[in-house]
Amino acid sequence: MDIRNLTTFVHVAELGNFSRAAERLGYSQPTISVQIRQLEQELGFRLFDRIGHAVRLTDKGRDMLSYAQQVCLLCQQMVEEDDENEKRETLIRVATSDSLSASLLFECFPYIREKHPNIHLELTTAGTEDLFRMLDHNEADIVCTLDNHIYNTSYRIEGERKVGLHFIVPAHSSLADRESLSIEDILAQDWLLTEKGMSYRRLLDEWLAKESTEVRPVLEAGQADLLCSLVEKGLGCSFLPDYITENAEKSGTVKRMTAEGFEPDLWKQILYHREKWVSPSMQTVLHIMRERWL
Repeated sequence: MDIRNLTTFVHVAELGNFSRAAERLGYSQPTISVQIRQLEQELGFRLFDRIGHAVRLTDKGRDMLSYAQQVCLLCQQMVEEDDENEKRETLIRVATSDSLSASLLFECFPYIREKHPNIHLELTTAGTEDLFRMLDHNEADIVCTLDNHIYNTSYRIEGERKVGLHFIVPAHSSLADRESLSIEDILAQDWLLTEKGMSYRRLLDEWLAKESTEVRPVLEAGQADLLCSLVEKGLGCSFLPDYITENAEKSGTVKRMTAEGFEPDLWKQILYHREKWVSPSMQTVLHIMRERWL
């Protein structure tokens, strides 16, 4: 079995398009078609359904993909080990929410640059819906989310951790003397929140909607650490993950609070598409992210 045909199969499956695979591999489209046809003849079954310009894996093609990825991975590892001193540069595309980007970079990027200088990162920020659109269209290799727990058989979870999430109020606020916040307390405050529809802001809005109400923040901004700093200055209240407010809470400038009847479920997750070929470099980045960031 020709390894080039397997490699072509993996790229067509990931990109969902013969022309894009040809461009990625530097072949002509007829060459791609011939390689896939040769592989199908050798295996004795069709790998793709071709309807118009759309290319979709058959059930047997989907089963074959995991084997092809493993073979390609082993071949690449063999080449890299044989030429260890001349590792070629590789680009790993990571997409994440804005509120996670700083911690992800601070925890992982210095280590990657020191230990694996051949690996280059491309970091993109987006909302949860766009993150998974990028995975589905092979515009990102790895996605890091901060949202509800994602359950989807199209994606593989490399690692995950539940994240604490609280309201925060200035330490000198009259609310700081209470055990928890009521709906009335919440509606009476000036709120500094992340953009509507984003991650934990959406969890808050959905809960309030169930109570037939809503809040209109005096400030909406994507920088969660900035919102925390503004709360410390007494300019309002916010609703943020605990890792953002940890230092402020320890220093006594803000107080974390819960709300009656509200138990938000927030998770950090590292995911990639189940049809994605996980190269050695991508494996390295996934391992570093799981061990140093989660």
